[in-house]
Amino acid sequence: MDDQNKPRILITEDDSENQRFLRMFLRKNFITDICDSEVTLYENLKTNKYDVILMDISLKGNKNGLELTRELKANLDYKDIPIVCLTAHAFKKDIENALNAGVNIFLTKPVDNHLLMKTLLDAANKNVKDA
Repeated sequence: MDDQNKPRILITEDDSENQRFLRMFLRKNFITDICDSEVTLYENLKTNKYDVILMDISLKGNKNGLELTRELKANLDYKDIPIVCLTAHAFKKDIENALNAGVNIFLTKPVDNHLLMKTLLDAANKNVKDA
């Protein structure tokens, strides 16, 4: 697949090892950008249009992934971007909090690679069709 036809994903993850893995794993099917905090998230959103956001709950900076999800879903410019939460926070309350924040899909680490790819492609392709 050439880059012009690939959906664009914003990987919001603060762990450098996870960033490297996700970039390598997803680059075959996505144009990938990475951020690790609210500052870099908004910098990326100002310069690129995303088909899907992969959001971790724990991030660097003053805001976590749930706070950022709430902000994005409340913003007319970003509210329609699907947000897939991928986190180690796996308690029932974590899932409820994420869904209440506006996360479209909740996945826990470790995640099956095929499931992750399918989920992200489905979310990105639905967003592209809806645009």
